Amino acid sequence: MLMQLLMFLVDTLAGFFTLALLIRFILQWVKAPFRNPLGQFVIAVTDWAVRPTRRLIPGFFGLDMASLVLAWFTQLLMSVVSVGFSAGVTHLFEMVGTVSPAPILMLMILAVILVAKLACYVMLGAVLMSALFSWVNPNAPLADVVNAVSYPLLKPLRWIPLLGGVDLSPLAFVVLLQMLMMVLERLRWAVIAG
Repeated sequence: MLMQLLMFLVDTLAGFFTLALLIRFILQWVKAPFRNPLGQFVIAVTDWAVRPTRRLIPGFFGLDMASLVLAWFTQLLMSVVSVGFSAGVTHLFEMVGTVSPAPILMLMILAVILVAKLACYVMLGAVLMSALFSWVNPNAPLADVVNAVSYPLLKPLRWIPLLGGVDLSPLAFVVLLQMLMMVLERLRWAVIAG
C-alpha cells in the first residue's frame, strides 16, 4: 500500500513537471506571449532545469529543445522507476549488471510515446479552451495565449464550412486527436508487451 502511494506521488509529480515542460516548449514554438499567469507559472516551475540544460542542448530552428528533451528524460526516469517498483527494487539492483540494450531502448521509446500523449492532451486542452473562450469571454486573460496555441492547430481544418454560424474545425480536430491518442495507446501497449 505504501509503495502504491509513493508510486502515485512520484508519477503525479513527474507528469506535472513534464506537462509544464511541454507547455513551455509549445508556447515558445508558437511564439505565444509569456507575460501572462500561465507563462509566468511555467517559467517559475521549469526554469531551474531548463536554463542549465540549454548549455548542453541548444535550440533548433527556434525550438526550445532543452525543454523537450527534459520532458522526454523525465518520462524516461518515470518509466524506469515504474519498472523498478513493479519488478521489485532489489530485483532491479540485481539486474543492473546485466542490462541489455533492448529494455533500455524499449523504455526510451515508451518515454517518447508518453510525451506525445501528454502533448496531445495539451493540444486538446488548448483547442477546447479556445472554443470555450470564443463563446463565453474572448477577452479573458489567457485567451491570447490559448488562441496562439490553438490557431496553428486549427488552421489546416479551416476549410470545413461553418454550420449555422458555428465553426466545426475544433470538433474535427478533437476527433482526429482522439484517433491519434488511440494509436499512441496501442503503440504504448505494443512496446510494453514486446
